[in-house]
Amino acid sequence: MTSDKPGPTVVFFGGIHGNEPAGVAALTEVTNTLKCEGAALDKGSLIGIRGNLPALLQKERFLDHDLNRIWSRSRLETVLAKTEQERSTEEKELVLIYELIQEVLQSYSPPFYFIDLHTTSSRTRPFITINDSIINRYFSRIFPVPVILGIEEYLEGPLLSYINELGYVALGFESGTHDDPAAIRNAADFIWLTLVYTGLLSDYPGREESYNRLDRASESDHDFYEVFYRHKLPDTHNFRMNEGFRSFQPLPKGTVLGSERGTPVAMQKKGILFMPLYQKQGEEGFFLIRKTPSWALKLSARLRKWKTHELLTRLPGVRWTDSEKDKLEVDLSVARFMNRPIFHLLGYRSRQRDKTHLLISNREHKARNDDYKNTFWFSGH
Repeated sequence: MTSDKPGPTVVFFGGIHGNEPAGVAALTEVTNTLKCEGAALDKGSLIGIRGNLPALLQKERFLDHDLNRIWSRSRLETVLAKTEQERSTEEKELVLIYELIQEVLQSYSPPFYFIDLHTTSSRTRPFITINDSIINRYFSRIFPVPVILGIEEYLEGPLLSYINELGYVALGFESGTHDDPAAIRNAADFIWLTLVYTGLLSDYPGREESYNRLDRASESDHDFYEVFYRHKLPDTHNFRMNEGFRSFQPLPKGTVLGSERGTPVAMQKKGILFMPLYQKQGEEGFFLIRKTPSWALKLSARLRKWKTHELLTRLPGVRWTDSEKDKLEVDLSVARFMNRPIFHLLGYRSRQRDKTHLLISNREHKARNDDYKNTFWFSGH
């Protein structure tokens, strides 16, 4: 849907995982309501993309590959170089979505917003996940739901990480449990609020009700959290989560969460349980998160505004990996004092290259802040 007046472009993805149809249903509901009521966008464009169509038809998370794990730069280049016959089911879907994204960026006007709608296999309050850039933080915090930072450190090749590397606002919204009708309602409320917050709509009659419903569903939790542990599963796993656990459940060290190949899996440290796995397909058994103090968020924003990260290469054991100055390599045998919390404050997220080296990348390096400087949620920062 496109208004007669130029303005922002908002792109929603639904059904990237085929067993998560709530986002598709919510997008259909909202767009049908706009059409039936003869309502028009005040400005800009709204685009909805159904993700993994073959998997949606089969009601499976994926058929050959997880479509939300194959968006790394190297994997994308490999897939694009293949012929149509050589591509797997999800690789064909990846190419279609990639081409749609390129068309949107070339044919529509900024600022761009990309939002990926999901649900989880466990009981959960609705929440947002973001790659940790300031534009993502500021846009996410206006919604009445918790925000999760840092998950990109633990996932290889998610769609939103690819879009974030292009510099645009991109966030994931998890609206609830797969088969819970409330997940559709939560996703629809989130879509309506997004249309207002991005400026596509000046307002709509149910705005306050949508906000209050999401606030109740999230148990008035508007905090930021950070992932600090992932229980990774092999390609063929025998992991089984014990019944009764849910996301955002605080648990003590030693809590037995499930079993893997008959061996109990217990929490090695206390934390808040996040996205426990209650389905056959998946690469993570569960995550652990902790609240991020407001002072750390403020300090982080200040340090990034001052571009403190540019001083890192003056430290021993730290160097750029390429001429684009996109990633840093940290030799931990030299820079022993450098650890993840320091990188996080400066806007870097890290991956372990080997036992003695980290690769770290900075989302602020490519963030298109100027595209959003006139928005109400970012102006003045």
